Amino acid sequence: MDFLPSLFLSHGSPMTALEPGAAGAFFTGLGPAIDATFGRPKAILAISAHTLMRAPVLLAAPRHEAVYDFGGFDPQLYTLRYDAAGAPALAGRVAELLGAAGLPVHQLPEGGLDHGIWTPLRYVYPAADVPVLPLAWVPGWSPAQQFALGAALAPLRAQGVLVLATGSITHNLRRVFVDGLRGPVDKPEIPESAAFRGWFAQRSAARDWDALLDYRARAPHAVDMHPTDEHLLPWYVAAGAGGRDAVPQRLHASLTYGCLGMDAYAFGASAPLLAQRLTAAAS
Repeated sequence: MDFLPSLFLSHGSPMTALEPGAAGAFFTGLGPAIDATFGRPKAILAISAHTLMRAPVLLAAPRHEAVYDFGGFDPQLYTLRYDAAGAPALAGRVAELLGAAGLPVHQLPEGGLDHGIWTPLRYVYPAADVPVLPLAWVPGWSPAQQFALGAALAPLRAQGVLVLATGSITHNLRRVFVDGLRGPVDKPEIPESAAFRGWFAQRSAARDWDALLDYRARAPHAVDMHPTDEHLLPWYVAAGAGGRDAVPQRLHASLTYGCLGMDAYAFGASAPLLAQRLTAAAS
């Protein structure tokens, strides 16, 4: 097996679970592309914008169920299930890696997959047959600290573990829900969102880590697109796991509600292989 790339997926609104749209179609093709290129992952280490702690915590339960960490949406969402095996044995290896990097980490025999994890995974691996280990992380850490967290996890990629971070490339809920929870999902993109997403793609393609790590000061409309940045910070964990030397690959770019970006990125030297596989499948 070649080293797996690490991934960042924008998970979108919980309604993505019922209304997949372009991102759902991408998610559906992603699992087969990973399997065909690298082999089925042995496990998934999941870092989500919705599982946060004051120190890193591994949720090392033997089984997980979907957590409905939202309200006010279609009642059908609460009937959807994603029951996956946990990866308690992997938790020990992750703890070793983080400890060696001087990062504090705790393990709990508890489980549950927030919607940032199970919403994309129900398309990527619909049979829920890949074990999942959620890693709760610290939202107060800077992008550089999140990158260092990811770098400590990089050896997992050579061991068949998919480092999967989820959040949102843009995330201003006031703008998203200006028309209510069921506003037009196909609303045209606002200029601020387009400028921010474009800047991120360009700086990524240039491997401009200095700018990316200082995005809040340098990116256009950064504070507007991320009033709080817990949905973007997982991008840096995935990037750190891929390393500085390889060019980040934007695998997918789409939009919902005019400003909720659904972009996906892959990191690491093997990321272009995945990008090529997805492009070939799409054509």
